[in-house]
Amino acid sequence: MEFQPSKEIISAGIVFAFVSLLVQPAIAETQSHHFTSTAKLLLAQQSDVSSVKVTGVKVNTRDKGIEIILESANPEALRPVAKSEKNNYIADIPNALLALPDGKDFSIANPVSGIVSVSVTQADANTVRVTVTGEAGLPTADLFDSEEGLILEFAPVASTPQPPQQPEQPTSETPPEPPTTQSDEPIELVVTGEQNSYRIPTASTATKTDTPLRDVPQAIQVIPQQVLQDQQVRRLNEALRNAPGVIADNSERSAFEGFTIRGFSNRNIIRNGLRDDTNITTNVNTENIEQIEVLRGPASVLFGQGGGGGTINIVTKKPQSTPSYSIEGTIGSFDTFGGSIDFTGPLNDDKTFLYRLNASASTTDTFVDFFEKERYLIAPSFTWLMGDNTQLTLEAEYSDQKQPNDRGLPAVGTVLPNPNGKIPISRFIGEPFSEIDKNNRQSLRIGYNFEHRFDENWQFRNNFNFSYLSVAQNSLFPSELLEDNRTLERGLVVSKFAQQAYNLDTNVVGNFKTGSIDHKLLFGIDISRNVEYNEGRVFFRELGAIDIFNPIYRRDSAGTDLEEIPNEPTISDGLGIYLQDQIAFSENFKLVLGGRFDIVTQKLENAQGETTSFQQDEAFSPRIGLVYQPSQAVSLYTNYSRSFQQVTGTNLDRRLFEPERGTQYEVGIKVDWTNNLSSTLALYQITRSNVLTTDLRDPSGNSSIQTGEQRSQGIELDITGEIAPGWKIIGGYAYTDAEVTESENPNIPEGNRINNVPEHAFSLWSTYELQKGNLQGLGFGLGLFYVGEREGDLDNSFSVPSYLRTDAALFYRRNNFRAALNMQNLFDNEYFETSESSLRVFPGAPRTVKFTLGWQF
Repeated sequence: MEFQPSKEIISAGIVFAFVSLLVQPAIAETQSHHFTSTAKLLLAQQSDVSSVKVTGVKVNTRDKGIEIILESANPEALRPVAKSEKNNYIADIPNALLALPDGKDFSIANPVSGIVSVSVTQADANTVRVTVTGEAGLPTADLFDSEEGLILEFAPVASTPQPPQQPEQPTSETPPEPPTTQSDEPIELVVTGEQNSYRIPTASTATKTDTPLRDVPQAIQVIPQQVLQDQQVRRLNEALRNAPGVIADNSERSAFEGFTIRGFSNRNIIRNGLRDDTNITTNVNTENIEQIEVLRGPASVLFGQGGGGGTINIVTKKPQSTPSYSIEGTIGSFDTFGGSIDFTGPLNDDKTFLYRLNASASTTDTFVDFFEKERYLIAPSFTWLMGDNTQLTLEAEYSDQKQPNDRGLPAVGTVLPNPNGKIPISRFIGEPFSEIDKNNRQSLRIGYNFEHRFDENWQFRNNFNFSYLSVAQNSLFPSELLEDNRTLERGLVVSKFAQQAYNLDTNVVGNFKTGSIDHKLLFGIDISRNVEYNEGRVFFRELGAIDIFNPIYRRDSAGTDLEEIPNEPTISDGLGIYLQDQIAFSENFKLVLGGRFDIVTQKLENAQGETTSFQQDEAFSPRIGLVYQPSQAVSLYTNYSRSFQQVTGTNLDRRLFEPERGTQYEVGIKVDWTNNLSSTLALYQITRSNVLTTDLRDPSGNSSIQTGEQRSQGIELDITGEIAPGWKIIGGYAYTDAEVTESENPNIPEGNRINNVPEHAFSLWSTYELQKGNLQGLGFGLGLFYVGEREGDLDNSFSVPSYLRTDAALFYRRNNFRAALNMQNLFDNEYFETSESSLRVFPGAPRTVKFTLGWQF
């Protein structure tokens, strides 16, 4: 199938590329490179210096400005090369590795008057970048080294921008400071590297290594904790509205997580790089999330089984070396009440034992009658810094959620006309009695992350996670809407079941050279097991019909027990071996090669523990990607990758099904417009093959055949970062053309659109915070979320209309205090989020208001 881009794809691609070509010369002109002879000498020597770790960052105030200390065991090997970009003083330190305790970059805003921001980031695999932004002009700089580390002193200026002063040659000792009084003692501001920015320059999902996004030959977007806080989102699907092309395929009241990426329904939610299928069978709370990484396209080369659309990686919060205590409370519409705490810090004076405790509780009604939710979360974690090169982190998370089942409303009466009128969106089609309709889920996750660095080039990592999910679910569901268009037949399944997931990943990362070519090699093995079984009886029960226009709820709607479903535990095992090489032929030309071999099995057992069914599949998943960087701010890339998903069962001829495969071709461009603002434009085509369709040879319609194929092609544009000091933005646009390309099912002919996939989707969230004056810390936020018209089912029997939702925020942050007023669906528009079938269409919430108070000390 040839890739035939639409007019929208071609137009957007031309515009984006043209703008990039116009902007880049202007950016290049602003980068003045005034190297002294000393700097040139340092640059010439850098190839002989091995990578040096920067293990800590401190910012202290001084009489004339600030002092930045880059802590290192070998500070004399840190040799910066300076340049400027407008008011930004940039010091690049080659052959250096940023290795802060929490593994993140460092940033701080407004450390002193005249300095807007300070950031320390991993600019590329071998370069640490220090960026200091002046308010009125380019800061002046001096450089020293001491036993503690490399010291850079900066003083703000009140004049127009000027070329940076080159730091003096490092001396063997720090020059004496002028005498100060008690009140003039240096104030240590930050040592943690906590993020308050929208732009995160690195992520591990695409390569399982800390790689700058500009070096990744695949579209990836990071949604940081700051966005979650500014929007006051409380579940994963809400947060994913910020990623263009990621569309929820269940409602915000669902007990599950589900979404489509690049046109395909996707359940690939991993946690800290490890597979965990319980992430999709219960809500993912955001209180313990540091950031969300959205990798678009197949990722089987690193994570094994999964759909072709993409992967969501949840990065949880980790212990910090600086004490911090945060308390937050929320009240809102529909009797919403919630609170959370986030405590972290060291447990001993040497800061080798660190802890973190996150906990939250919330209760809320909803706009749906009789629909109440309760959620409780506690997540402790502990880090032991065993030495300079070894650390162990232990994590646990317990979640408890209680609610009814959300089954939506029939399409007739919501998105389609009904002769009886319009069904109120508040209508509840279940029964408001917990013994009839409930969905209670308790999950426990326990895991560890062990890392040991043999030297500056080789690292060993071992990660493990165990998850246990227990569910007591009386699942009430609609089965048929009768001819009167008001009587809804219903069914009921009473069940108590559990799920256990075990995941172990061991890998080695090494940096080495072959001649002048740099390599970052990743070799790993992972094993997994997923067990699903009944913890009690599972059976169907009679349930009376309901009049959806005049419902009468009663306990005797539930009748006698019907067919019992036997307990047949399902055990799925996986073994994967993967190899990846990130090759840098030069500073601007890079290649990523990877491959993975998987063996996956699934078996069913009867009550006696005997195997009643067994299936084994093998698959090889390759990936190849190229990155060309014509300038420091632009990356052009292309990739080819594949995914696989085991399909269990047999066809009418008793032959086992082949694994479902996804094949992607992608090209794109990534642009760093400034140090704080980046965007990505991607064009792609994904073909999903070996899709099950109905076998017409079987009169009963219960057999399937693997002749189906679906194709998705489109364009995605995202932008993330800070336009100006205090003005942040995240959002983008997605055009998706997803359709059935092969099918033997007459009800789903070739050319049918894939359901819940809008052709056009757009999201934009932006905040502005006053940076000075009496109202410093006051901020405003505005969000626009557009989802176009899409098909309500794969039969294309009805459509769900488009909608535009407007959100807004007003917040105030000062010192340790913060307050926020968030409004979702500001204009109280009626809209429908998604659809599962003609009997399950899910309305969105009307205007919702939340007020949050928080303290951090």
